[in-house]
Amino acid sequence: MNILYQKYKTTDWLPTTKKEVEERGWDSLDVILFTGDAYVDHPSFGAAVIGRILEAEGLRVAIIPQPNWQDDLRDFKKLGAPRLFFAVTAGNMDSMVNHYTANKRKRSDDAYTPGGQAGKRPDYPTIVYGNILKNLYPDVPLVIGGIEASLRRVTHYDYWQDKLKPSILVDSQADLLFYGMGEKSIIDYARLVQKGVDPKSLTNIPQTAFLAGIEEHYATQKKWNSLELYSYEECLADKKKFAKNFMHIEEESNKAEANKLLQRVGNRQVVVNPPWPPLEEKEIDRFYDLPFTRLPHPKYKSKAPIPAYDMIRHSINIHRGCFGGCTFCTISAHQGKFIASRSQQSILKEVEQVTLMPDFKGYISDLGGPSANMYKMKGIHEEICRKCKRPSCIFPDVCKNLNTDHQPMLDLYREVRKNPRVKKAFIGSGIRYDMILHHTKDEQVNRNNMNYLREVIKHHVSGRLKVAPEHTSDNVLRIMRKPSFGLFFKLNKVFNEINKQEGLKQQLIPYFISSHPGCKNEDMANLAAETKRLDFKLEQVQDFTPTPMTLATVIFYTGFHPYTMEEVFTAKTKTEKLGQRKFFFWYKREYQQQIRQELLKLNRKDLLKKILD
Repeated sequence: MNILYQKYKTTDWLPTTKKEVEERGWDSLDVILFTGDAYVDHPSFGAAVIGRILEAEGLRVAIIPQPNWQDDLRDFKKLGAPRLFFAVTAGNMDSMVNHYTANKRKRSDDAYTPGGQAGKRPDYPTIVYGNILKNLYPDVPLVIGGIEASLRRVTHYDYWQDKLKPSILVDSQADLLFYGMGEKSIIDYARLVQKGVDPKSLTNIPQTAFLAGIEEHYATQKKWNSLELYSYEECLADKKKFAKNFMHIEEESNKAEANKLLQRVGNRQVVVNPPWPPLEEKEIDRFYDLPFTRLPHPKYKSKAPIPAYDMIRHSINIHRGCFGGCTFCTISAHQGKFIASRSQQSILKEVEQVTLMPDFKGYISDLGGPSANMYKMKGIHEEICRKCKRPSCIFPDVCKNLNTDHQPMLDLYREVRKNPRVKKAFIGSGIRYDMILHHTKDEQVNRNNMNYLREVIKHHVSGRLKVAPEHTSDNVLRIMRKPSFGLFFKLNKVFNEINKQEGLKQQLIPYFISSHPGCKNEDMANLAAETKRLDFKLEQVQDFTPTPMTLATVIFYTGFHPYTMEEVFTAKTKTEKLGQRKFFFWYKREYQQQIRQELLKLNRKDLLKKILD
């Protein structure tokens, strides 16, 4: 790995120690950022992005990665107090998903740590780090952000403690929370505190949340209307009220003209300001054009590789946001449903940077985003989008106002292929095939979309194309906000036809989920029968994990669908969840007797015959 560092010096990274601060000739710091991840100076790592943005604002910024919270707290003291504020993020991944399986078994590794070593961060780092900093430096403002804070901005169900928790603002002692992708919010905040504005008065920045007294007067924007949610205490007493809250929270998270949310907790209230409009192209380009080294900090160069970095080191993110609205996914709650796309010029510039890395062998591992094929997509008439509150633009059907033209991606892929140092650019992100196969009134768009599928199969797949039907049961898929499994049959047919025409032998790799709300053992048996009929022996499978701020998690906890208040069955116990999971592996001898017994008990000899005969 050392060859990667030859053209750099330590000061090309943000400092992590007192010595590195002094190497820059600084006698003080403006901002100190704590993160639960190792420090990787790459645009896919949130702490690095925020650090670089603050640096571009002219601030003196340091990053302290994975501080030791179990000793004398020297990592929290070694750089002293910053002039402006502390910032805390748990890291790129929710710490509890990072630490535990769907059955709450402790994981033995951590992909965001050198060598995948576990134990370098606590459970809930946002809370742990926040409390340490507030105890050591009570007068220094503390801001929090990242996915862990973002998804806990209001009352939420915590699967690992099996209880409702108030906003993370309460337990972390933070002064301000930046939810979603926080670049614009932290720029506003940093500029104002740098000018001497009292941080306590900064209560009118979009996409932030804070605690205030019930009768307290605070600065706000006149154009924002308020929507009051049921209080934390009301949610504790009544699961239906918690479920009803979620519908409003999801709608306001995905509206162009959203309301400010208020929620009481004890004698205070959480105030969640509306989100920013989607980033303009020049704004998102600016963030990706910051001077990232794209490498882990030199402190790690003699240590074992960081698995998460190895996965994305040669990948390129082309857009943000996802309008799929899947009920088990946190992207819409964190990034929103509106797509913010980079310019082709910015992406090609990053491609060039990647090709010049000493370890680049000609292969870009992913040219994608939260969903691979939403680049440059938005409403045809955007004034309609500004009034829309649908959580998904493609369920129950593709919105007539959505431009699903894949031509901009075709143009981008072709430009990337022109780079003489790129042997292949893979599309590693999942592809929404329902948009490709959707038939519009514009025949040119329909042709473009099928051409896109052909080009992906021909030029951008490493033998396997990943897609996510998630289930085969229409009832489960309806709750998931996913299309009928019949559409996957159509994709499989087209995929095989294109492979035959192009002389290829590619595989279609479908992803499936067990134990999702609404899913029963019969649904899993049907999944086994359907995928066997298609000659699939499943590899890419997962057990549903309830994570904060998803519709599926609310159903899991309450037993009710927030939009209809209908009762929904969910497998909850370890036995129930493992009972569903075994159907994925019907072809393994150790599960076949259990499957036989279960289907006989359900009086479903028809499914038994399809699966095991």
